[in-house]
Amino acid sequence: MLRLRVKAPFAAFRPLTAGSFRPTAPFLTPSAAYGLLLNVAAIEMRFDDGEEPMTLIASGLPSVEIALGALDQPEVQTLYQQLHNYPVGTTGKGRASETKGNKYNIQPIRREFLSDLDAYVCLRGNDELENRVRQGLTLGAEFRPEGKPRYGVPFLGDNSFLISVLQEESTAQPAFWFVRTDRANSVDHAHFCRLTVWIDRQNLSKTMTGTYSWRGQPLTDVPEEAWTLVPPTTVRS
Repeated sequence: MLRLRVKAPFAAFRPLTAGSFRPTAPFLTPSAAYGLLLNVAAIEMRFDDGEEPMTLIASGLPSVEIALGALDQPEVQTLYQQLHNYPVGTTGKGRASETKGNKYNIQPIRREFLSDLDAYVCLRGNDELENRVRQGLTLGAEFRPEGKPRYGVPFLGDNSFLISVLQEESTAQPAFWFVRTDRANSVDHAHFCRLTVWIDRQNLSKTMTGTYSWRGQPLTDVPEEAWTLVPPTTVRS
């Protein structure tokens, strides 16, 4: 098992939403943790088929079990921003000349983000991926197993939200683990939430989420019910 400590002053893990309110999940999600691990391991998860307007997720990605723990609860903050876009129809066209070619429809939006994230990301069940993550942490940008540099730098939900600490921890501290729940036992746990496990960019109906709750007592060992397989068995190829 590999246990990573991830700390960041700001982070955002947004569900698929539209409109003037952009929420965030209350904690790091399994899907975001998986993307972070692949980035460190220099494994490209993006795929461009030359036809779809968006970048797709590649097939054949490595599977691994991920567990998430909070060493401290991040706080949900809110800020207001101006959203600039090209709307459908004629909304805002009266301002087009004033913006000199820029996006002319402007509206206020409310955006959530997390502050003071301090998390454990643990992985097991894939020794090869663990070794690649360790090498990526050690060598940084020099780690090029396929001869190509990894894409960008690690960030948490927004390319302005950079990580301050990303390291393996051999001495574990007690953490509040996010455990899988269902209708039968979710009422027995506090901090019930829904976290994204897998995102299908081509068919959003295949995007998968899981219901989790923050285990009430901090534990050093990872509870068995905290492990989540990513990608889920139904999407692996």
